[in-house]
Amino acid sequence: MKRRTEQPIGALLETLFRSPNIARKIAEGSLPDTWRSVVGERYASYTRQVRLVRGILYVHISSSVAARELMWQRQALVNSINKQSGFDLVKDVVIQG
Repeated sequence: MKRRTEQPIGALLETLFRSPNIARKIAEGSLPDTWRSVVGERYASYTRQVRLVRGILYVHISSSVAARELMWQRQALVNSINKQSGFDLVKDVVIQG
């Protein structure tokens, strides 16, 4: 039986979370927080739902005025979200009012 070198659990977890597939899933799970960070508290307060389906980010906004303002910024939102997450998660944003 071959004996392996012991490693701290923190180092093992860090290696696991840095693997591309796991890191991408973590970034997808963090999209509501990323959305809040990108749009700021004003728009985030109107956000009711954020979900990613096949690269399309669907965002439900309770204010029609805020929804319209965000629609004009869709490409900038895609760029900012992908930059902050470190992955090309979002291809388009659909704002639902």
